[in-house]
Amino acid sequence: MGIGVLCGLLAGAMWGIVFLAPAYLAAFTPLQLTVGRYLAYGALALVLVGPRLRTLLARLNRADLWALVRHALAGNLVYYVLLAYGVQYAGIAPTSLIVGMVPLVVTLLGRHDHGAVPLRRMLAPLLLVAAGIACINLDTFAHAPVDASAIAIAGGVLCAAGALLCWSWYALDNARYLKNNPHFSSAEWSALYGLATGVLSLLLAPIAFWDAGSVATGEHDWTVFWICNALLALGASVIGNHFWNVASRRVPVTLGGQLILFETLFALLYGCIYRGAAPRPLELAAIALLIAGVAWSVRLHGGVEDDEMFTPPREQH
Repeated sequence: MGIGVLCGLLAGAMWGIVFLAPAYLAAFTPLQLTVGRYLAYGALALVLVGPRLRTLLARLNRADLWALVRHALAGNLVYYVLLAYGVQYAGIAPTSLIVGMVPLVVTLLGRHDHGAVPLRRMLAPLLLVAAGIACINLDTFAHAPVDASAIAIAGGVLCAAGALLCWSWYALDNARYLKNNPHFSSAEWSALYGLATGVLSLLLAPIAFWDAGSVATGEHDWTVFWICNALLALGASVIGNHFWNVASRRVPVTLGGQLILFETLFALLYGCIYRGAAPRPLELAAIALLIAGVAWSVRLHGGVEDDEMFTPPREQH
């Protein structure tokens, strides 16, 4: 279990980087960031799948193709566009804390799949989460830059919430599909998922980069852009997923759900380092309240045996 917890921590350290990239590459649009990242991921998946590609493609049916398309859109492309907008308009801390509620939202949306905990028992953790959201929003608006628009900040918060809902829906739909269609292993499905995301990114590339010449040069040039996306593909999508798979096999289900919080904590840590300041009081309160609320909600489901409702495959990273 100790190795499992360590691997969960390392996975969170890899995944937390995805929240830093939109802030560091602020000269690029969220769509450019998304397409660039997943083009790199798709290319890497193609290299890794290698000689098995023809065999895997031959086993695909129409339902598989539709599942791959909707999962690639919801779990990768739309998710990361919304996340990038959230980071660029609201900041790293609000976005990472909102997206960090994935275990709680997955639990609520999927409660009928694995035996619902009555909502009245969920009231206390939900109130903690609501208080945490209130704290982070108060802090966001109180410390917004002088030239920042309140409408833009609110839009960023809404985009972060949209990213949370996108990934939570993907996690549930992906888990249900894999259970009902066992003809692909987790590793095979992950490879196909990466390839599907890469193909869709290739189709979106002309839209994303048609005005590429307007992007400012200098520190955030195209060389830096592609290096960052290659590192995200390798670090978050490949290495991070590997650590998470090890953790998922070594720790109890409910503990696995709580380990996802490492992603949020590392995103907050990287955000503080990036801006060169320690967390503010309201940020610390939001961190404590959200962690307590999510962990409490997971513990309420301690008797549940459905692994994928709590530790879904994190292929979107």
